[in-house]
Amino acid sequence: MTANARGPVPLSDHPDHPLGSIGHPRPPGLAAGAGPGRAMAAGLAAALAMGAYCLSMAVHGTYPFGSRSRAVNDLGNQFVPFHAHLWDLIHGNTTGDLTFNWGSGYGVPFLADFIAYLMNPFSWLVGLFPRDMVDFPVFLVTLLSIGLGTGLMTLLLLRIRTGSPWQAGLLAVGYGLSSWTVAAAAADPMWMWALVSLPLTGIAMDWCLRRRRWVPAVLLISLSWAGNFYTAAMVTLAMGLVLAVRLALDGRPAGERVRCAARALSATAVGVLLVAPVLTVPFLASRAAQPAPPATYMPPGLPTYLAHLLPAGYTGSAPFAAVGVLALPLALCFPFMGRAPRRERVVWSVLAVAVALSLVWEPTILLWHGFALPNGGPYRASIALTAILVIIAWLALARGPRPRELTAGAALTALLLVTAGTGTDISRGTWVLTLAGCGTALGLLWYSAHRGPRGRRTAAAALAITAALGAAGATLSLERIRDDSAWWQPKPTFGPHAAAAYAAVRAQTAWPLTRSDPGPHTFADNDPLLLGGQGGAYYSSFVPAKSARTLAALGAGWYIGGRHLLSFDADDPVGHALMGVAARLDPSDTEPPGFAQHLTPAPPLVTLRAAGTRLDGESPQDPSVFHLRNRLMGTPLYLVGDLDPARPPHPRPHTAAVLSGRCPAGSDAYFHAPWYSGTVRALGATTTLRGQEPMTRNSLVRLGRVTTADPFPVELRPTRTQPMPSPTLGCLDPARLERTVRELAADPPTVLDAAGHTIRASFAGPRRNIAVIAVPAVDGWQCAVDGGTPRSPSSLGGLIAVRMNGGQNLACTYRTAGVNSGLALSAAAALVLLAVCTAGAAEHVRKIA
Repeated sequence: MTANARGPVPLSDHPDHPLGSIGHPRPPGLAAGAGPGRAMAAGLAAALAMGAYCLSMAVHGTYPFGSRSRAVNDLGNQFVPFHAHLWDLIHGNTTGDLTFNWGSGYGVPFLADFIAYLMNPFSWLVGLFPRDMVDFPVFLVTLLSIGLGTGLMTLLLLRIRTGSPWQAGLLAVGYGLSSWTVAAAAADPMWMWALVSLPLTGIAMDWCLRRRRWVPAVLLISLSWAGNFYTAAMVTLAMGLVLAVRLALDGRPAGERVRCAARALSATAVGVLLVAPVLTVPFLASRAAQPAPPATYMPPGLPTYLAHLLPAGYTGSAPFAAVGVLALPLALCFPFMGRAPRRERVVWSVLAVAVALSLVWEPTILLWHGFALPNGGPYRASIALTAILVIIAWLALARGPRPRELTAGAALTALLLVTAGTGTDISRGTWVLTLAGCGTALGLLWYSAHRGPRGRRTAAAALAITAALGAAGATLSLERIRDDSAWWQPKPTFGPHAAAAYAAVRAQTAWPLTRSDPGPHTFADNDPLLLGGQGGAYYSSFVPAKSARTLAALGAGWYIGGRHLLSFDADDPVGHALMGVAARLDPSDTEPPGFAQHLTPAPPLVTLRAAGTRLDGESPQDPSVFHLRNRLMGTPLYLVGDLDPARPPHPRPHTAAVLSGRCPAGSDAYFHAPWYSGTVRALGATTTLRGQEPMTRNSLVRLGRVTTADPFPVELRPTRTQPMPSPTLGCLDPARLERTVRELAADPPTVLDAAGHTIRASFAGPRRNIAVIAVPAVDGWQCAVDGGTPRSPSSLGGLIAVRMNGGQNLACTYRTAGVNSGLALSAAAALVLLAVCTAGAAEHVRKIA
């Protein structure tokens, strides 16, 4: 069949149509064999973006090009440790698995963490390097995501409209190194997958628009969501809006456009359901997690917002939307492009303004972020605006802007700079990069429009250098701005100190008989993941609320409203005995500084209590942490008292309130005031506490050894006006604690195994006692005695407790909520995909026949 036999070329196939040249002969510049290929341009764009990023890191002296650590904020506290744990999982260097993590929080579920933090495919590179080099593959996650995302954006731009692949690549560099990448995502390796998933989703939507390749579109969307579901929701919404604009500008009949939209919706639905466990598991885990601290939102002022559209604009709080020295002025040119239909200019401009406004209006912020106001920054969806600005810039550049149009873009850029400069949220780098970088880029475009082929090639090379140096300069400027923030000071991760700590922890490991706690949170908020061992520290959005409440009730502290758990303090032997901690890492006094494990007697991970022990829910709630510990240990270790009740109810800040306490001679006095902020002075020592409900919870505090039976003064000096704490004063009998630990350890399991997501214990004979496992009893545990029917266990002091009822063998298995339902949805989506593939194959055979 010839082209003429098919009838007139539809409007959507016209080269000036917003859909580009669908089925239309290529323009002369893109004729087959003439000019560089799209793949080569995408590769060059990726190389430019990665090179610019590396250049900025090298000038800044940042790892791996200098001594300054990259591990700022959550990169150091969460993601480097999580990647270290991924290394352990890959190499069989840990007893847990993808389902359960025995090392953190004294035992916590892990699959939601894995899905949320480690599903960027580049994260698996960690397995190719030594463990003490984990920082380097984490850097590669960022670098390679920038490169792949930039290359794919080049291809997406060329699908939206034909034009020079090299020019598309230069604009894609602005997308790959936008301020969203540097300011929001570089410290979160999993978010970096959004740079890849956005153009992947855009290409899938483009296939649906052209009514072809439905199955590959489904697979691209699945890949996008599998890599990181959180940002995938944002980029899917962004590319859905782009598709809506392209459909609105399409000249085909309404029925055809509806079918294209339905095709895109079905591809998205099936693609997401195909990887449904990445949604169901984190969703149910987040419902069971400790709630995020309450967040409030204050929109930025206009100068602040505009400053963040300019290169290196970062000093205030606003959406991260800077897209480089080339894309910004071109995007501002587009409304004046005479070669573009007026309707197209209006619709795209309205989309950009609407998305920009949606990023600073709380109801739409909630929509972008899954109906939850993000804790730590409300502008994570800014990548949508960066992509739309780059697309609009491409629609202008692909048509060859004339001098008048370039002048209009330059004027708007200058107006933007002047307006932003009226506020305080603009850096010196912004002035330099905007005036020099944007001015040079526009000048080269103007020069290119007036010169022959040789002049255009020279201008193209200079433009590439300008775009790359502008991206590098903006990245460097943003890094230097953050240097002045205490919030962004890098954390020490791997190095000689960490190696010494790691070796010390592993040297004393006796798991699963007892725990080796990596201790004082020296390196990161997730030291057990970084250093190995089995501690209480755990920082994640998926901290189970039951874990947080259990450990807090037992006297451990927390930060971030319970989303960062802490180990029991070094001077809390009962806390260590409760959790079977026999070794705890502490800094030593050696030269150079090293680490040593402080060893203490501890009962095993699984212990027995008397059959008549009151389980949780079988009696009124314990009135204090000391009563709870006494019940859990099965003996009155603490003599429970209180301080002088005649204390002032609301002392003024920095004034002393002297109270009176009394303990038996030879006992250790402990003080428990979870939300108290100020100093506590007693028994010759002063302790500073920084409690603040609900964010920061104090752990149990040891006041000191009591030498006489006489009352002793306790001086409280609060830092703010607050109700006086009503702590119970606990007097620990060290000798009784020592006897109790010996008694609990006297009848240990003959077999004890804790690996994967199962723990098994066997005793020498039948037992009618209560078996207590020193692990918080979070939802999902199922326990069976002597092979009986698995049931949800009871709890004692929040820890797993099972009545043996004459049994000898105990087995408990953790099952992750959401896995089965997610797999069922995935199976249904796979059947739909298979049916479509089968129908397509049958239709193809029928046509051949």
